[in-house]
Amino acid sequence: MPDAVKAYLESRPRWIRWREWLAGRRYALAIFPDRPKPVVVVAHSRRDAVKALEMVRAIERDWAEAPQECREAYEKILENSPKLVIIQFRRTNICGCLGHRHMIVKEPPFAEPHDALGGDPAGELDIAFERVESWLALPLSDIALDTQFAAGSRLRELQAARLRLQLLSILLHEINHMVRSQEPETSIRARSLAFYREALARYVENAKATLSLTIDRSFSRFEQD
Repeated sequence: MPDAVKAYLESRPRWIRWREWLAGRRYALAIFPDRPKPVVVVAHSRRDAVKALEMVRAIERDWAEAPQECREAYEKILENSPKLVIIQFRRTNICGCLGHRHMIVKEPPFAEPHDALGGDPAGELDIAFERVESWLALPLSDIALDTQFAAGSRLRELQAARLRLQLLSILLHEINHMVRSQEPETSIRARSLAFYREALARYVENAKATLSLTIDRSFSRFEQD
């Protein structure tokens, strides 16, 4: 499927691709490493390419490193998701929200089903990554982690990992809405926050295990808590 998406994008008329390129529109593809679908297309501005790659990394790497029980909570949801999911990856939303599921696909290359992509309709959502960067998903624990990491060299790594896990949890949240539109928001939110909480805890656990406490003081307070 990823190869089919790439081939489709490259097969469009040259004038369309040039117009898209001059407008600064870019597409990055990502796949969950343990399943055939969905294939995720991160539609972004050229100036936001670095942030878009963080979204790709979240899907292709951070998902696999999350605890198995967290991934299993989304097993049936991803199994029943659209084969192709488009993320309109933008800096902000006018409404101030982190992201939305779209009822119709707005990204031009994917607005209509194509035989080259299996003929199935895609799903679409948007994520406002600057809004996500300022969001504390779990305020008390997020602030506490910042404090624990502040004395050492791993604070930036923690913040980058936390952003990726936030982006990933929002993506999963919105796919949940696509697949189970009648499920209460409270249930969907609880599932995505649980994924974020447990995945972040696993990251911290792995970081502690791979770092010498005598060299980097980032974790000097963990043993005291």
